[in-house]
Order: sequence, then C-alpha cells, then structure tokens
Amino acid sequence: METAEIRRRFTDHFAAAGHTVVPSASLLLDDPNLLFVNAGMVPFKPYFLGQETPPFKRAASVQKCIRTPDIEEVGKTTRHGTFFEMCGNFSFGDYFKEGAIQLAWELVTKSQADGGFGLDESVLYPSVLNGDDEAVALWKRITGLPDDRIVRLPPSENYWSMGVPGPGGPCSEILIDRGPAFGADRDWDAGDRYLEFWNLVFMQDDISAARSKYDVDIAGPLAQTGIDTGMGLERVAYLLQGKANMYETDVVFPVIEKAMELTGKKYGANPEDDVRFRVVADHIRSSLMLINDGVTPGNEGRGYVLRRLARRVIRNMRLLGYEDPALRELLPVSRDRMGQTYTDLFDNYERILSVANAEEEAFRKTLTSGTQIFDLAAADLKKKGVATFGGDKAFQLHDTYGFPIDLTLEMASEAGLSVDEQGFRSLMAEQRDRAKADAKAKKGGHADLTVYRGIMDAHGPTEWLAYETLETESRQLALLQEGKDVPVLRNGEIGELVLDRTPFYAESGGQAADAGIIEFDGGRFEVLDVQRPVKGLVVHQVRVVDGEYAAGAAGAATLHARVDHDWRTGARQAHSGTHVIHAALREVLGPTALQSGSYNRPGYLRLDFGWTQALTPTQLKDVEEVCNNALRADLPVSWDYMTLPQARDWGAIALFGETYDDSKVRVVEIGGPWSRELCGGTHVSHSSQIGTLVVTGEASVGSGNRRIEAFTGLEGFKYLSRERDIVGELTDLLKVTQTSDIVGRVGELVERLKGAEKEIEKVRVAQLLAAGGDIAAAAQDVNGVKVVAKRIDGAGGGDVRTLVTDVRARFAPSEAVVVVVLGVADGKVSVVAATNEVARDKGLSANDLLRAVSPLIGGKGGGKADMAQGGGTETGEVDAAVAAVIASVQQTVQA
Repeated sequence: METAEIRRRFTDHFAAAGHTVVPSASLLLDDPNLLFVNAGMVPFKPYFLGQETPPFKRAASVQKCIRTPDIEEVGKTTRHGTFFEMCGNFSFGDYFKEGAIQLAWELVTKSQADGGFGLDESVLYPSVLNGDDEAVALWKRITGLPDDRIVRLPPSENYWSMGVPGPGGPCSEILIDRGPAFGADRDWDAGDRYLEFWNLVFMQDDISAARSKYDVDIAGPLAQTGIDTGMGLERVAYLLQGKANMYETDVVFPVIEKAMELTGKKYGANPEDDVRFRVVADHIRSSLMLINDGVTPGNEGRGYVLRRLARRVIRNMRLLGYEDPALRELLPVSRDRMGQTYTDLFDNYERILSVANAEEEAFRKTLTSGTQIFDLAAADLKKKGVATFGGDKAFQLHDTYGFPIDLTLEMASEAGLSVDEQGFRSLMAEQRDRAKADAKAKKGGHADLTVYRGIMDAHGPTEWLAYETLETESRQLALLQEGKDVPVLRNGEIGELVLDRTPFYAESGGQAADAGIIEFDGGRFEVLDVQRPVKGLVVHQVRVVDGEYAAGAAGAATLHARVDHDWRTGARQAHSGTHVIHAALREVLGPTALQSGSYNRPGYLRLDFGWTQALTPTQLKDVEEVCNNALRADLPVSWDYMTLPQARDWGAIALFGETYDDSKVRVVEIGGPWSRELCGGTHVSHSSQIGTLVVTGEASVGSGNRRIEAFTGLEGFKYLSRERDIVGELTDLLKVTQTSDIVGRVGELVERLKGAEKEIEKVRVAQLLAAGGDIAAAAQDVNGVKVVAKRIDGAGGGDVRTLVTDVRARFAPSEAVVVVVLGVADGKVSVVAATNEVARDKGLSANDLLRAVSPLIGGKGGGKADMAQGGGTETGEVDAAVAAVIASVQQTVQA
C-alpha cells in the first residue's frame, strides 16, 4: 500500500467518524519552545492549553514534522529520521479513552478491502501505563484480547506531557511484533521487535510542575479531558509495504536509487555505504520541505539546522564517490514523490533549487578553505612532533567552518595523524547541553500565561477596534506587575493594563505596536508596548506619567485610550509600503522573490526575501521606480475576509511561518491583483498616502536571503533632504557651480590621486631595486653556488618577487645562482625562491628550497624549478628559514 493511500485511508476513516480534517500546518510556527513543529499536536497546542477555543470538538490531521536532536544517528539505525509525517486524531472535551481506542483499533485491524490497514490482530500488543486499570479493561472489552496481550509499562514509556506546566496524561500504544529476528520474546525494550506505531495520549491531568515529560507534579484533573494521538506514517508505510525500514518506502527509496545511479555504488553491498545512502535520502527530503516552508541556510537557529542537513547530503555523496553538485540531481526525485501530497513543492521549486544551489556552492568553497586550515594545522603538529589532531581544533572546524568531523577523520588518517575524538565529542556534548539549557530556560512561558487565561475566562476577549478608531472609552479589567495583580501604580512606575476595549494595534505581522496615551481620572499613562500574550486578549504595557492610578474593581474604572495620530499614520505608510516593495521585487526579479520576514515602524521598513545574490544598482533603481510609480498611480488599498482556501485561490500570498485563523483570514490588496497578501496590519486607503518610498540599502542576511530597507512618508523626505544637504556641501567643497558636475569633478580627483600613487610606487620600486646591487654583492659562495638568502622587513609579496627577479639577473650567466628572499609585513611572511639554469643543472630547485622554509614559517606554496613562491604566519622563524636555505643548498650540492 503506497504512502499516499495510507494517508488517504487515515483521513477518510476519521472524517467518516465526524472529525474535521485539518491540513498540515507549516513546519514553522511562532512558538518560543520550538524551532520546528515536532509533533502532530503542536498546531492544536493552544486548544489543549486553553489559550484558544477550538472551532471543532474533534479533528484529524497528517502533520509534517521535523526532529533533529539525534541528527548524527540518522542512517545508523532504522528508528531515526529528521522529517516525518504524524497522523493524529484529536478530541477536545468530546470522546475520551473508549472512543480513542475504538477508532484506532478499527482502522488498524479492518481489512484492506473495507478501507482499513488489515494488520493481523495476532501480532498486535496494546500497551498501557502501569496502574491504568481503566485502559486495560477498555482494551480487553473492545479488542477481545486476553490479559497477557495487554502490556503494562512505566511512566518513562507511557506517560506524556509537554515538559512544562499544562495538560498531560497516561498513554496507550499499539505495538506490533515483528518476530524473533528483531529481538527476544516479550522483551519490550528489544530494539525493533515490538515496534510502537500509534500512541494514544489521554489528556486528563493538570500538571503544575514538570522535570521531564513523565516526571511531573499533578495538581488535579483537567476541567475538560482530551485525546491526542500520533500514528507514524513512515512506520505504518514500511510495515504495510513489507520493507525493513522507512528508508525503503515508496516516498524515500527513489532518492537512494538516484544516488546509486550517480555514484555507481549499490545499496545493500556495504554497511558504511548503506548509512550514507540513508543519510542522503532522509536529509534531502528534510531540506526540500524546510526550504519550501521558507527556511534559508544560516549559522543559527532554523537556518543552521537546514545548513547541517544540506551539507551532510553533499558530504555523504562525496564519500560515496560523487564529486559533482548533488542537490540539483536529488531534489527533483524527492519533489516528485512528496509533491503528490504537497503540490506547492512544484510551484516553489525554482526558489527551492536556487536556495539549494547557493548553499552547495558555498559549502564547496568551505571544503576548500577548511582543507587549507586543516593542512596548516597538520603541518604545525608534525613540526612539533605531535601525532594527534586536537579535539578543540576538530570542533572549531566543525562548528565555525561547517567542516564535517568524518572529513577531518579521513584527512587526519591520510596525514598520518589520529584525532582526539573523545575531546571533540565532549565539546559537542557541551554545546548540546548549552542548547538544551537555553531551550529549558525558554520553556515555562506557558505557565506565565495563567494570569492572562484567567482574565480571558473571566471577561472574554478584548474588543479590538484598531481598524475602526483611534480613541475609545474603556474600562479597566486588570492591572498587573510581573504577572501579578497590583492595587496601584505610582508616578513613573511601569505595569500592564488590560482594557475591555482598545484602539491600540498590538505588535504582530512585523508591524510595531501603537504608541499613545491612556487617561484616567487624575492622571495618564504612556503606552510603551501592546501585545497579545493570549489570542484575543490585548495587554498594554504602560508607564504612569502623571498622577497615581488605583485599580479598584474590574470594570469599575473608566479610561480614555487614545492612539498617537502621527504614529499610526507613519505605521500605516510603512506597512503599506512593505506590501508595495514586496510587489515591486516580484515584478522586477520574478515570482520567486518571496518575502520571508519584515519589520515596519512609522517611517521605516525592512523586508527580507528569498534571493541568492546581491541586487545590482540597476535592479535596485528599478524596484524603487516601480514602487513610486505605484504611489503616483494612487492605487486603491482595500481588504476583505475569506477562508484560507479562498484566499489562496484568489492568489493571495501567505507568509512563511505565520499562523492564520481556520475560519477567516484578512486579505489586503493594493491595485487589485498587483499586490494581494494575507495581513492583519493597518494600512493607508490609497497608495499615494504612503507619500514617498526611498530605498536606502540592500544586503545579505544569510545564504539565500536578502534584506532591503527603505524610508516612507515624512522620513523618506527627511532622508532625501539629508542627501541634498550632503550634495550641497560637496558642491561647495569641490567648487563646482552645478550639482551635476560633482561626479565629473570627483572623477578628476580620483584620476589625479591614482596618478600620484603610481608615481609614488615608481619611486618606491626604484628604491627597492637600488638595493639589489648591494644584496647581490653580499651573496655567499656555498660549494661553488652563489646564494642570496635574505630577510627584508616591510616588503610584501609583489615587492619580494620583483626584488628576487632583479637580483638573479645581476649575476653572470655562467654562475650558479640561488636567490631566496623572505619579506615580513603586517604580521605575515612572503617568500620567493629563484634559481638560474646553471644552478638547476646542479640539482637545485626553487620548489625544493620553498619546501625547506615553508614548515618553519607556518605556511605553504609552490611553483616550478626556476621560481616558486609562498607565504606563512610565523614571523619569528624567518631567521631560521634563512639559515635553512643555506643548509639546503649545501646538502644538495654535496650530495
């Protein structure tokens, strides 16, 4: 049974049972605890936490997920993979244990002819939390299985929570016995013998503290029970397809087949190569899905994960013997398989391939530079007589330069060195511990939301009027400091104020929060920030700037909230300007120039977009021109609400990583189809109201990602005014009458400066060559060979080569001549060696002389027998290198 068919049967089964089938969310969600969606329940977490009211009582989904803690183990076992799909069914106060067990067992055991998976009941073993007698009784009654087929497991196996305060509960898994070839009989920890492929979580406990996902303190029962299940699509696929593991299924194995074609190696012939094939197959799919969802390679966070995945593909293809660019060959295979479900992979493929190609090109350069760094370090170790490449050096290559450890091991072996792997692993473990500690420190944010959820439960959502008005008469619902109710805020103190209604825009979608004031009887607040800690609840961070505010009872105090008109005007101009510049980028560069992030505040905007190279001055000028033509055209700006599928059919652009309400989304359009985007921000009503749009810069913010910045409105005019003032000062300074003459005048000055620099260079070279006669006259006679070996301080590489060539030419053609000059400048050593024909007849070679001095100066180089050059960094060893030249000539001539 193909994977697509398994997915279809799952959703059909639960749709028939009254579940709303919810499409997979993006791999990127706005969650401080997660880099990526790593479980099927993550998009439903706000419902389980009570932050939002679910629009349905029961739901089902097939969610794409990424997990990377064990990335180094991928391919070595059949259990580890980075990308996977989790099939899940969810109940929010609807059915509970009995319903979950009944629905799961029916789908698993129902015949394939009747739409089920048709798994043999005789090899299935339900597991429960030891002590959950209710679950045991339900499994026995629903399935008819005897007691010894129900497996009791400890909390470490069969209890689940999010690892933070919130909901949790016992689990019940469905295990399948794969036979004695996979482990001992009834040994539930025996590798892959009893494979868990479906986990049913019975949400029933209110967890007050969590030390791990199963070591928790339970405050009591939840007010409303729930069901969260997860069935691994890949596991069910290889079970139903009769394969040994996920890498051999219909959606993954075609990549291995393509890798075999490219490398000439065969899967199954060599265990080490098999691991490499599996890494390639897993990571290429993960890279494809991450880039599709808007991730670009980088050095931290999500971008770093993608970079590691893509580079591990490239590295393992090289280990399999394929040296050419690999991503462009493998990605289409994965696209064609995964695109059967995720059709946007075809629409976005041009951008995906562009990002991947840029990363592969960058990594190939990294391999070159990393190899040079390794070679220098290895040469230094050999000079010192050390046979082990340090773990700290290996870690630096890995962490700073993206140089894989397996490549370091391979090159060290070729150089006759061992690697301190234990030291490397220790540093890697420390890095992981730091990352875990940082993640743990970030967790607990859900607990901080308790007070806000309490306000929501007591008073309902904020009446948010930012689209309709700039002023409201409001009532205070809560006054907080550091998450706790306070009775009073005094002059100068900062706190949080919750109102029943507000005109203030809460920061979201890249738009900064509104500024303004909130007046109360006897004083006023300055609004510093506005946020939505819980969906639907608007919280104002305020400072008392006049008077003293006593909270009183909720709803008792009346306040007047007023947004700063100029602030909102500038914010609207900047946000609409962001949409305009996005549309202009797509018009100038093409449809793959998609926004990946933005920030706008009054008068200023920045927009990040997927693009692999710097924009040319002409492209930047074209973008700015398209923008200002749109402003001059006074395009109408309007917005409407519709379902997400309707918005997509209409051509609206949804931003990567953003979450949208399942029922209605807000679509903002400028000039009709020219710009249509999902957006909750505030906007002008016509494009001319943006005033002006001035592009001020464009730069890289990571591989495959660029950032463009601009000023709008009054700030745009101020920027142009400052530019005009600079031009005026230059006009006076350069003594020209017209500003148009500035370029020509500066050009003249530059040419004069270049001419002066050339004259200075001629004088300097003449002075350098004037010393050539004295240097040649000081040559030593070494067994009939004239040898010049000299240190010159302040001379760079070009100077040294000029001088060596000049000195060699000063000797008679009949003399055997060797010239080696080492220049020392800016903490570096430049060395050039030269011989004439008579010296070469005696066996002397410039290349051999360079090899004699390079290890001493900590460098390398090369050339031919008549001339060779190189460099190094050990300036303290230059005198020893000069002596080594004499010794090398003496040894060669004597031999």
